[in-house]
Amino acid sequence: MDAELKENLMGALEQVIDPELGIDIVNIGLVYDVDLDEDGLCTVTMTLTTMGCPLAGVLTDQVRVAMSDIPEVKDTKVDLVWTPAWTKDRMSRYAKIALGIR
Repeated sequence: MDAELKENLMGALEQVIDPELGIDIVNIGLVYDVDLDEDGLCTVTMTLTTMGCPLAGVLTDQVRVAMSDIPEVKDTKVDLVWTPAWTKDRMSRYAKIALGIR
């Protein structure tokens, strides 16, 4: 997968807003990787801020919808992982400023 396509995929994921924090999942640092195979299967490897997050289903559904806007993506699989664990250190500078985190 070329860099431009990966950038497009990550850009689509920036449209997925965490309803609790009001910031996209990329800037929060929830997305660990995105890949697209030759058959058009997009695999999004991501985590959540907590294991018991009640929004897991909502966020994974929103990821699938966001990926469906990319013509090269035929199907999307969301892999929720817990290693490495999410910490606020994964957040972008933008997200930390928006949430008042230092």
